[in-house]
This record gives sequence, structure tokens and C-alpha cells, in this order.
Amino acid sequence: MSYEKVYRPNVAVIVLSSNYPQVCEILIGHRIDIDGFWQFPQGGIEVSNGETPKEALFRELQEEIGTSEVEIISEHPDWISYDFPKDILEKKRPYIGQRQKYFVVKLKSNAKVNVSTQIPEFKDYKFVSLDNLLNEVSPIKRDVYKKALSYFGDENILF
Repeated sequence: MSYEKVYRPNVAVIVLSSNYPQVCEILIGHRIDIDGFWQFPQGGIEVSNGETPKEALFRELQEEIGTSEVEIISEHPDWISYDFPKDILEKKRPYIGQRQKYFVVKLKSNAKVNVSTQIPEFKDYKFVSLDNLLNEVSPIKRDVYKKALSYFGDENILF
């Protein structure tokens, strides 16, 4: 079956602990619907409602990790696209992948992460070091994460 190249607009958030910059710890969540699948908080941008990527960032964090008490550190200047694996394409129609705007945020010292939200997307979360991050996340996310992490590393935001 052939698909038109339509990518879902999406935000992805690299959430740093409140210990940043002394320690670079990055939050990843264990998806509730796929066992063993760890990823950054992310979600669709409600373009039809006029939602901006920054508005989506705060909404998605509240929905997925129970807090939007963050400080934006940086925004990737470009959108990064990736295609869905063939085995999930049919249920993701009309999209063939996602076009993501990446942000790096730091949790405020009073922020409390709680993945037991109204409609939970994660069943657990943890903070991992930048050195271990790519080993901890799902393999299908690694290539797109490498692109985002490379930019933020080159900008001396992640170290």
C-alpha cells in the first residue's frame, strides 16, 4: 500500500533534572502500551486549534509526566522527521511518520514528576546519563534521537 508523505507535527522534549547543569540527567518514560519501550515525552501539536510547538510542549509535559514546571533551555532550529516502522504504518494513517520540534527543558526545583496522570502514557520513568541514554531508549528512536542530541551537544547544552 502506498502512502502520501504526510508527517504528523509533533514535539519531543529532552527533560533535564533540576540538578542541571551540575549533573546532566535526562528523563525517559516507559510507555504503558509497549513493554520495554523507553522514550522522551512527546506528542502531537494540535495544529487545527492553532497550537504552537511551545504550547504543545507544556500541554504534553502536563499530560505525560504530570508537570509543566520547566524552564526552556533550548529549541532545535529545525524540524526532524522520521518514518514509522512498517508494522505500525496502517494504524497511524494518514501519517507515514512524525515531524518533530525538539526542545531541551530543565525541571524547576519544585516540579514533581508523576506519570500516573489522567490518561497515562508512561508506566514508569527514570533519569539516565547522556552516556547511557541511547542504550536505554527503544531502538526505533535511536537514529532520530542521535540527530537531536548531536545538535544540542554541538551547542554545549548537553555535556
